[in-house]
Amino acid sequence: MGPEELALVRHWLATEPGWHRTRLSRELCQRWDWRNEAGRLKDMACRTLLLKLERRGEIRLPARQAESVNGFRNRRCIERPHDRDPVTGPLSALQPLRIEVLGEGHPDLALFRYLMQQYHYLGWRNSVGENLKYLVWDRSGRPLACVVFGSAAWKAKARDTLIGWDAPTRQRHLTRVTNNTRFLILPWVSVPHLASHLLRRISRRLNADWQAKYGHGIALLETFVDRERFRGTCYRAAGWLHVGATTGRSRNDVDQTLQVPIKDLYLLPLVPDFRRRLCV
Repeated sequence: MGPEELALVRHWLATEPGWHRTRLSRELCQRWDWRNEAGRLKDMACRTLLLKLERRGEIRLPARQAESVNGFRNRRCIERPHDRDPVTGPLSALQPLRIEVLGEGHPDLALFRYLMQQYHYLGWRNSVGENLKYLVWDRSGRPLACVVFGSAAWKAKARDTLIGWDAPTRQRHLTRVTNNTRFLILPWVSVPHLASHLLRRISRRLNADWQAKYGHGIALLETFVDRERFRGTCYRAAGWLHVGATTGRSRNDVDQTLQVPIKDLYLLPLVPDFRRRLCV
């Protein structure tokens, strides 16, 4: 943000005392024509920017009028009825599978959140930024799996080297990469090859789903696998490439003392010329 933009924020804070935070962020998006490629205002990104400015002491935002919407979303989910009978046998016995994209307001979104919070080892918090959530059912209507793709890692040395990214190019094109941040096969489901089958199925449709929701496509998928817990077998079986590992350092490790689990990095190009598309 430059001096003129910061001056505008300060001016509106001083002259429009009746504006709440949402009104301010939406007015700024309108003034700056700050929209995603689907034409929608980048309201959440603007609010994140305003919070950063406040933390740095550049501005003072009006008091919240209500608890954060994300605070409500991240609370403990209410239990949702679901079938927990063991699901075993061959994959063919479950097909055709139903793979649903869950947007805001979808009737199965509450179930999805509960399943992720209850059964994924990382739990569940509301996704920030561009993301897609998938819920998978078998032919009998039994839930099998939950999958989330969200914002790509800001930096990943092995990925950035493979693509040929410098910092400015990465900043321009990072939205063309998405991270498989959650992949949950429900604990009572034990079906050979189901995980790799779902990864292949979803990867084939993800670019079109992303285009429909956000107005731009995806050229590359990434995921980080905790090597202390998993071997990454389903990703390799689905054609993902192991390209390296993290260093065991967190992005919050300002004192170079914080250690986090080392994770293996897997990538899946969705188009043959992904390097060109991510570097133009």
